[in-house]
Amino acid sequence: MNKEQFDKVLEHFHHELSSVRTGRANPALLSTVMVESYGAKVPLQQVASITVSDAKTLTISPWDKSQLQEIEKGIIAANLGFTPGNDGNVIRINLPPLTEDRRKEMVKLVGQMAESARIGIRQIREDMVKELKRSEAAGDITKDDLAHEQKKLQDMVDDLNSQVKDGADDKEQELMTI
Repeated sequence: MNKEQFDKVLEHFHHELSSVRTGRANPALLSTVMVESYGAKVPLQQVASITVSDAKTLTISPWDKSQLQEIEKGIIAANLGFTPGNDGNVIRINLPPLTEDRRKEMVKLVGQMAESARIGIRQIREDMVKELKRSEAAGDITKDDLAHEQKKLQDMVDDLNSQVKDGADDKEQELMTI
């Protein structure tokens, strides 16, 4: 069985979760920001360092000060709901507190991300089961081997689904904590 496909789904899910804003400053919030740099669009992390000044403030220090305007444009274009403050040397982003409605929206978004991950896991499982059945039909494995492999596969899927559920539950808990 190919566990790498499952790992990719899980890794993607955790990456998506890290971009969900919880009210605390986290450099991963800016992971989707692209900046125009010397004629090419590049991720913000390639043109500046992002640090957490305090629980509600991110500080972006460009390696080249001439990039400040482009970084600011990139943050605004990413439409994350942040207003960057440029003091000529660094850009500061003060995160506004999340409203109750916004927290509930974020919880729904986390639920959708978890469901997408579960769907991905199910699709991979179905493909693997089809492959096992083809092997059995071709005479490469016995019926007993087929049943054993399906059981192993289902145990792996159950474990992955519980990891997705735990990740989503943790993020929801983090979102609802004021």
